[in-house]
Amino acid sequence: VHIQAHLEDELVQEALKSGVDLREYAKQVELELQEVEQASIRDYIAESENIASLHNQITACDAILERMEQMLSAFQCDLSSISCEIQTLQEQSVAMNLQLKNRQAVRSQLSQLVDELVVPATMISTILEVPVTEQDFMEQLHELNNKINYVKEQAFRETMACADVQHVLEKLKIKAVTKIREFVLQKIYSFRKPMTNYQIPQNALLKYRFFYQFLLGNERSVAQELREQYVETMSKIYLSYFKSYTSRLMKIQYEEVAEKDDLMGLGPRFFSKPSLKNRNTIFTLGNRGTVISAAELEGPIIVPHTAQKSDVRYPFESLFRSQHYALLDNSCREYLFLCDFFMVTGPSAQDLFNAVMGKTLAMFLKHMESYVSDCYDSIAVFLCIHIVLRFRAIMAKRNIPAVDKYWETLLEILWPRFEHILEQNIQSIQNTDPQKLGFLDTRPHYITRRYAEFSSAIVSINQTFPNERTHALLGQLQVEVENFVLRVAAEFSSRKEQLIFLINNYDMMLGVLMERAVEESKEVEGFQQLLSARTQEFIEEILSPPFGGMIAFVKEAEALVEKGQLERLRGEEARVTQLVRGFSSTWKAAVEALSQDVMRSFSNFKNGTGIIQVTSRGAAARVPLARASGLMPPSPSPQGALTQLIQYYHRFHKVLAQPPLRALPARAELINIHHLMVELKKHKPNF
Repeated sequence: VHIQAHLEDELVQEALKSGVDLREYAKQVELELQEVEQASIRDYIAESENIASLHNQITACDAILERMEQMLSAFQCDLSSISCEIQTLQEQSVAMNLQLKNRQAVRSQLSQLVDELVVPATMISTILEVPVTEQDFMEQLHELNNKINYVKEQAFRETMACADVQHVLEKLKIKAVTKIREFVLQKIYSFRKPMTNYQIPQNALLKYRFFYQFLLGNERSVAQELREQYVETMSKIYLSYFKSYTSRLMKIQYEEVAEKDDLMGLGPRFFSKPSLKNRNTIFTLGNRGTVISAAELEGPIIVPHTAQKSDVRYPFESLFRSQHYALLDNSCREYLFLCDFFMVTGPSAQDLFNAVMGKTLAMFLKHMESYVSDCYDSIAVFLCIHIVLRFRAIMAKRNIPAVDKYWETLLEILWPRFEHILEQNIQSIQNTDPQKLGFLDTRPHYITRRYAEFSSAIVSINQTFPNERTHALLGQLQVEVENFVLRVAAEFSSRKEQLIFLINNYDMMLGVLMERAVEESKEVEGFQQLLSARTQEFIEEILSPPFGGMIAFVKEAEALVEKGQLERLRGEEARVTQLVRGFSSTWKAAVEALSQDVMRSFSNFKNGTGIIQVTSRGAAARVPLARASGLMPPSPSPQGALTQLIQYYHRFHKVLAQPPLRALPARAELINIHHLMVELKKHKPNF
């Protein structure tokens, strides 16, 4: 089996390659092995002593190792017992840790329970002996409140320990409630002292708002009693104060006020009456509008006795502002106090506020109904309306809805009265008969002045809170005034006087409106159109006597030019020559007479000057010819009389330049347009 393996041996392969006899080679190897064996025996014999010594040493080591084995076995047994002990200790430690956690959990709950249930001696002595205004009492009251609530909670859970402290807490609660009740009632009764500033005790009560919270949580009957006492006391105080204040305010009102006959369409009043400082204006705003300015609206209220000493009197709207600003200020303060001290919000707060201020507000409304029902001062009523609108906005900004309903009711009283007075004024103008007004002249009528002052007053007041109903009534009033002016103008015999009257009245009304109201108002726009139309008509009227022949010829000639009938102008040479020479010889005297007449006719110097003088627009105007012949009628826009005269003369030049009249010798006598313009611009009205 191993032949093949032996044949692969290197020595065997080397022997086979060298051709050695294997038998001989085997014998040789055997001899060599014997020699080696003999040598080894000799070496062993030579080292026998060392080997014996080594044997002895090995035997000794074996004994030592045996003893060590015994020691390690003993150690192993000891370690086994220690491991068991450690495991036992670990199990004991886990059990003790669990017990500790359970005891700690129980201790925390029991500790809290005991702490909450135990009533310390400090609390007892403080509640019984310390005044309620001291900080220590407030702190102990908080603690007492917490303990009472905690005991209630634990009693609900049937905790037996609660029975041990309930009687103590009940006695402390009764004592605390008694002391708090006495303190709060004392503060409430202090409101009733004459000349007391009730804001001071109110602020003091706010410092102790927790007292009411404590009563509300522990003794609701006492809390209700205090609330009722406060409501009753403050309701009487506010009613008494505002009733007295309102009565004293009305004593410093203007002695002379508007009456039912003080209407726009009726005759003037106040002849031989007291001086103006002791009465009020009826149709003029004057300084009355300052009552709704930002500075005065929230200014200090009027002190009646100071005003009486100084003999100062006020219009009704100033008294109204002072009265209602005091109401606004007190209402805001009272509403905030009620919400804070009595811990109410929303509808509950409103109900409580109404209980306190309801009688006062009802007294205000009754007073306003009584006064307004007999009031004929429309400006005062309208100012009161806007004072209410502004005060309502102030309270909305402060987020206090306490008197919103009162403002609405007040407006429901004021608006119908204002509209009624305005309708009465409109009716009075409708019923005015110009023939019963006595002597009439062309100056502005007192009714139109009243209207202008009144309308400008209402429009200026109405800017901040515009009202469509007001605009509609003012529109009706304007229509009636315009109709009235036309009815009065019809009483004059000549058209010239009629136009002078109309222009004077329109100009006066427009001037007042533009000075004191909004320039872009509908009233201003309407009167501007009326004034423009009547002024243009008046200019035509005053130019007619001195220059009527020329004007009539110009219009006739322009009509013929329009129709293309130029040949009909050939028969007008004599007429044209007369017109040219007449204008050249009389225009200066005519212009001077016209100027003096105009300046005498108009009360407004600026208006009269504008009517007579050459305006820059008119001086620069160049009137082109009409579509067919280069001629056109005068511009409808208002221009000065002299400007209109220049335009007519310029058109006269154009007519004479037409072929049928171009060769007339009289054309050489025409005044140069530029020279005429320069001369007229130098002209100054002399009156």
